[in-house]
Amino acid sequence: MTQARLVVEMPDGPWVADISRAHPDATFQVLAALPGDGPGFALVWVSASDLDDVLEDMRDHAVLTDMSVMQRTDTEATVQFETTAPMLLVAAKRSGIPIEMPIEIRDGEATIDVTGAHDRLSELGRQFQELEMDFRVEYIQERLQPSQVLTETQQRLLLTAVELGYYDTPRECSLTDLAEHVGIAKSTCSETLHRAEEEIIKRFIDDLPPRVDADPEMAGDGPGSKGQGTATGTVDTPE
Repeated sequence: MTQARLVVEMPDGPWVADISRAHPDATFQVLAALPGDGPGFALVWVSASDLDDVLEDMRDHAVLTDMSVMQRTDTEATVQFETTAPMLLVAAKRSGIPIEMPIEIRDGEATIDVTGAHDRLSELGRQFQELEMDFRVEYIQERLQPSQVLTETQQRLLLTAVELGYYDTPRECSLTDLAEHVGIAKSTCSETLHRAEEEIIKRFIDDLPPRVDADPEMAGDGPGSKGQGTATGTVDTPE
């Protein structure tokens, strides 16, 4: 499967595009959303220093209907609403690929994470273009299953280590105890765990978004650089 993070520039018209541009310091996170044949329904978390003004603009926006504030503080609120223009969800539905929640929107740009087959990701990009939404690719990479990363022996040993409390704090099981439990030499147990931990840590680093403060000259050599980059208006998936 291919995993990608896209930053989509929303066109004028959808409520979140208009209101986030009117309040560029505000953050909107779509926590849950359900597209319909007509209106779409969603739950969104809003953070803004001028929260009252943001909520008032939301109530006044033409495409938002049946809006209700579920929870709020002075600077944060959770809002449930119905909208007539869920453009991101329309693109996702047409391309057959789900957008992972939450979706974060700031100043007219939506950051979305998607995972799926190559052709579905390419179709999502085409749908964005048809809906006149420009986008750039923050990163794109292959997501491997655990069985593709660890051997069966490593998986079994790690699961046993977790069950016995080897990774608890404080530790409930020593390396000696673990080795005796699975019936292998302590040195073999240590080496197998180390190799498994090495693979997991490297894979975890690969899955992280690229650092925005990274040295450009080192960007292609460090962890997480494989399959990552920046592109605009196209999704080129790795073969």
